[in-house]
Amino acid sequence: MKFFIDTANLDQIKEAYDLGILDGVTTNPSLMAKEGITGEANIIAHYKAICDIVDDNVSAEVIATTFNEMIAEGEMLAALNPKIVVKVPMIKDGIKAIRYFSSKGIRTNCTLIFSAGQAILAAKAGASYISPFLGRLDDISTDGLKLIEEIRLIFDNYAYPTEILAASIRGPLHIIACAKLGADVITAPLPAITALLKHPLTDSGLATFLADHARASGL
Repeated sequence: MKFFIDTANLDQIKEAYDLGILDGVTTNPSLMAKEGITGEANIIAHYKAICDIVDDNVSAEVIATTFNEMIAEGEMLAALNPKIVVKVPMIKDGIKAIRYFSSKGIRTNCTLIFSAGQAILAAKAGASYISPFLGRLDDISTDGLKLIEEIRLIFDNYAYPTEILAASIRGPLHIIACAKLGADVITAPLPAITALLKHPLTDSGLATFLADHARASGL
């Protein structure tokens, strides 16, 4: 399973990359605004800075919502760096744009997926990734993990090459559950990823080892 970090914060991206487990980055307008990145020129420069850190898979989201505007914006983003994956919303013109981008060899990430039907349409259009939003479904008392399970079954039934990118991850248990269900990718905030490092028995075991070593060494 691939690990992406869901942020526009360069320090957090570097920290995740330095762990040696980072496969990509997802961003969106909200995450850019959270870092104070506004204006087209600054946003483009920020995408380039992210590409300088990671090896591949930088999802850059189009703001446009009409076909022609999405094509123009997506082609501009894709031209910034081969690592860019154009992030397109799950709307009618978005599906058309994904088909166009696919025909041109431009990778895409269809975002804001909330149903198996939406996932099928995106895969049929040729999306490289589809992003079901688990946490947002959980927020409205719907089982987000059940959606991952449904999409995995459907994609396996028809050998769709589209990868399932589980998004809106709330914590480490979501990550583990997605791995069990066969999600190809998870994208999560840094704290959710680093929480996988933690276990009280690891902490207590290490403390015991160090204490025993100190006694054996006469320290």
